[in-house]
Amino acid sequence: MNAVKRRLAPLDRAALAALAALMVASAPARAEESFKIAFIDPLSGPFAAVGELMLAHVQYGVDQVNAKGGMAKGVKLQLLQFDSKLSAQESQSALQSAIDQGAKVVVTGGSGSTVVAALVDAAAKHNERNPDRPVIVINHSSIDPDLTGKRCNFWHFQMEANTAMKMKALANYIKRQPDIHNVYLLNQDYAHGRQWAKHGQEMVGLARPDIKFVGSEFTAIGRVKDFAPYVSKVKAAGADSVITGNWGPDMTLLLRAAGDTGANLRYFNHSAGAVPGTVTAVSLARMGQLTWVAEWHPGQGEVPKAEALAQAFQAKTGKGFLAPRIEVVPHFLVAAAAKARSLDALKLARAMEDLTVDSVVGPLRMRAEDHQLLLPQVVNTIAPVDGKTVKVGYEGTNYGFRTDAVFSGNELAQGTECKMQRPG
Repeated sequence: MNAVKRRLAPLDRAALAALAALMVASAPARAEESFKIAFIDPLSGPFAAVGELMLAHVQYGVDQVNAKGGMAKGVKLQLLQFDSKLSAQESQSALQSAIDQGAKVVVTGGSGSTVVAALVDAAAKHNERNPDRPVIVINHSSIDPDLTGKRCNFWHFQMEANTAMKMKALANYIKRQPDIHNVYLLNQDYAHGRQWAKHGQEMVGLARPDIKFVGSEFTAIGRVKDFAPYVSKVKAAGADSVITGNWGPDMTLLLRAAGDTGANLRYFNHSAGAVPGTVTAVSLARMGQLTWVAEWHPGQGEVPKAEALAQAFQAKTGKGFLAPRIEVVPHFLVAAAAKARSLDALKLARAMEDLTVDSVVGPLRMRAEDHQLLLPQVVNTIAPVDGKTVKVGYEGTNYGFRTDAVFSGNELAQGTECKMQRPG
């Protein structure tokens, strides 16, 4: 028996050596088989519909990139999915899981600015401790100006116009609306909600010094089931308009309560029309006007490329297309890889600075000094189809979107408090 073992030992050692050599030789090839992107946003709970729609936008962009050959050297994109549960702690756990699975980029933004800020801080700390495997955070929807202002970070890139940019577009529009006199501030109680209220009072007040702000209220995000008491306060204050940063169920429930109590109000919001169910809620309320601002809205015939993309997206996913800025994220990474001639995360981040990409809504430039994307903003109102200003209904209703004003990214660009600290 010992003789058999002695005869097999050299063969075993040779086999193990060959296997080890094969593993070393094949490791780089496996590492370059895919470029992993981690999506971290709400996929359960009251805001799941929002997260699922955002995920569909990213996935569609990933599929388009892969259909054209993928990233540099034919490397395909791979999208990992994680549920943020609207929690900073859950999102940070998801970030660590994504890093452990080899993700180089995190795409997020639908969980609110508090969660995004926590993810950016966690990513920055990880990158400092692990400079050999850094991760980039691409924020598609969270718009707190501090994220590209005093809390800016080299590893964070903002794909959406921030609060100040959006409010400037709305203030420019409100300046030309003489029927607005008394405004109530009703917002969610978190960083962005407070920013929306602050910039609303400052910018609208500057554009229209005659407007009176007759009240202000903050509500717990995602926890209010009946907004009727708040609508009663708005009516009692004599308001004709509401500046609200509410989104998701908090917006639809507000509209429902206003409709039930007969409150015919005007609402000014940052992105509510891009959230599933909002158009339906407006159509059911049958009163009030919801005006919001985005880089594009469905039925905007002056942007045929976006309309064509929206139709293709609908045909493939069965969902409504609402956010070109989210779908463009994978294409933005491809452009950065071409500029950097590398898939290294640090080189990609450097290449993204001052990068301009073509999109269905025109050229988009990532400002280097604060990593704020400059993109157009369209002020639009959810209104009944009339065949002229609103030609197409949405969500199976006879309500669609009416273009009220269009502003370029350069027109809305703000100064920044950012003092960017770059690696090395």
